[in-house]
Amino acid sequence: MKFIKKNWQGMLLCIAIAVPSMLLGKQFPVIGGPVIAILAGMVITLFIKEKGKLESGIKFTSKKILQYAVVLLGFGLNLRVILETGRQSLPIIIATISTSLIIAYVLHRAMHIPGKISTLVGVGSSICGGSAIAATAPVIDADDEEVAQAISVIFFFNVLAAVLFPMLGTVLGFSTHSGEGFGIFAGTAVNDTSSVTAAASTWDSMFGLGSATLDKAVTVKLTRTLAIIPITLVLAFIRTRKAEKEAAGQVSLKQVFPFFILFFIGASIITTVALSAGISPEVFTPLKELSKFFIIMAMAAIGLHTNIVKLVRTGGKPILMGMACWVGITAVSLLMQDFLGLW
Repeated sequence: MKFIKKNWQGMLLCIAIAVPSMLLGKQFPVIGGPVIAILAGMVITLFIKEKGKLESGIKFTSKKILQYAVVLLGFGLNLRVILETGRQSLPIIIATISTSLIIAYVLHRAMHIPGKISTLVGVGSSICGGSAIAATAPVIDADDEEVAQAISVIFFFNVLAAVLFPMLGTVLGFSTHSGEGFGIFAGTAVNDTSSVTAAASTWDSMFGLGSATLDKAVTVKLTRTLAIIPITLVLAFIRTRKAEKEAAGQVSLKQVFPFFILFFIGASIITTVALSAGISPEVFTPLKELSKFFIIMAMAAIGLHTNIVKLVRTGGKPILMGMACWVGITAVSLLMQDFLGLW
């Protein structure tokens, strides 16, 4: 009862932003509900001089609801199917993730970009956009403005990819009789699921391939999503080691360990076992939709904690980093496909 009394007003505001954002996101999938929610939150917060009783609920939504969203994301992963059909693209996924993280680290050192923003941009670019940022932010203790900065960068290059990649695919000579080549390209080189879907669906429409490209791209994208697990665990370990040095051993791995990732893994295993036992995948649809809504809610809360003027003023270097990661991932994806004979 105390929890509800403390948080309901802030959470209700986040829900009020999330509902229309979700509906608009379905109408404009290239932009997506999370981006609309974060932008709406940034605009609305300009008119709220004192958050007062709203603050606790907004903070709870941006931190805890975000973690719950990642856990529920696991109910969309059938590990058996991903491992069976995603093995073909696994070398490309490993290469593109490594490329993005290396580029982000090098530019972090060379351009003096804050470490947490660099990590979020590198992980968001290489794994699965907003979902990866959602999973990583609590592990590295990123604040809401850092999350908003990273989401904004990822969004910008998502839109570019969704628009430009189908045209790039025709120029590069991807097969127009099979969706496999372009599907792998979209699944490994586009940041966020919404833009992967948009690019792959466009390719299917252009060449009358039904949903062949989309099916391949989404499977590859889900395989990339599994990289959330090792990345967050490694980051938790690095943060512990760094904190131990700075605080003379007062911080332990247990304090920063991302336990919600264990629940994410558990949700994936439950889904895999249930589907293998013949249970309809539609059973998990409500949980997957709830995950999407929780992410939109959390993005609304993050927007409410973000100074849009400061975000614009400090956005130059992270955008350059995002562009470098995006170009690097695209180039490596194409080179690896060519090397493996998939293109």
